[in-house]
Amino acid sequence: MALAKSIARTLIVPLGDIQLTSFANGEIYARYTQSVRGCDVFIIQSLSNCAAGSVNDELMEMLIMTDAAKRASARTVTAVITHFGYSRQDKKSASREPITAKLVANMLTVAGVDRVISVDLHQGQIQGFFDIPINHLTALPLFANYFTDKNLRNLCVVSPDVGRAKAAKKLSELLDADLAIMHKSRPEHNQAEVSDVIGRVKGKNCIINDDMIDTGGTIVASITKLLEKGAASVHVCATHGLFSGKAYENLEASGAEEIVVTDTVPVPRVRQKGKIQVISVAQLLSTTINNVFYETSVSELFDPDFQL
Repeated sequence: MALAKSIARTLIVPLGDIQLTSFANGEIYARYTQSVRGCDVFIIQSLSNCAAGSVNDELMEMLIMTDAAKRASARTVTAVITHFGYSRQDKKSASREPITAKLVANMLTVAGVDRVISVDLHQGQIQGFFDIPINHLTALPLFANYFTDKNLRNLCVVSPDVGRAKAAKKLSELLDADLAIMHKSRPEHNQAEVSDVIGRVKGKNCIINDDMIDTGGTIVASITKLLEKGAASVHVCATHGLFSGKAYENLEASGAEEIVVTDTVPVPRVRQKGKIQVISVAQLLSTTINNVFYETSVSELFDPDFQL
């Protein structure tokens, strides 16, 4: 993926050489074509439905590459999971449901992963599903820098639901902005109904912050509601741009000024136009990987005042 190449360039190291193919029936095959004996291996993977394959293919690739590295006597394996797939299934909301985020955490541990690095998990509590070290990074300072450079005034950061309120409050503090919260319900998966806005948004330049955009239903509904409430403008920022189905078309047709995402999930170059803007987390992940490798502190990366 392009992000892995950017990280390697920043660290001034070559990407590892690995052969990834599939058998005729779809089974994945992986083999390291260089020695990894005694090495600290960092596997960079986005568990998402990207151009390279489905979220299930990406997960199996990660597990198989980890197993191959361990069997080749790698000293440690760190899974750099830029987008943690299945993270929305982090609790039982109804009877007879799975907690798939916990299942994925178990699979990674059993495969031999020694440490996980991830960016903006759907819920921070997912860290507790792991019995191995996990470094949970956030893109909030990157978004804060982006909007600070735009010199927007009279700002209000808007959380699309109560669950995202804590992160939205952090972003509002970084931007010295007001805070508002949307009241949302989900009648079905990938469907959202926004009934009201808690907070004053009339005449303000609003910034909706979320961890991911999938079909765009929640975001489009939120944009519409804010404009109905008299917002002067609406900007959107989300760490993971999954953009499933007709998300691109729906977002372009919305009343938002721009939709800002990071490259934790690959966004096709042809889509990086119009309202879709992409900023990179390569420097953030490069610094984290470097600190992990040299066994220095990573906690400074969680400090909002820390500058990469």
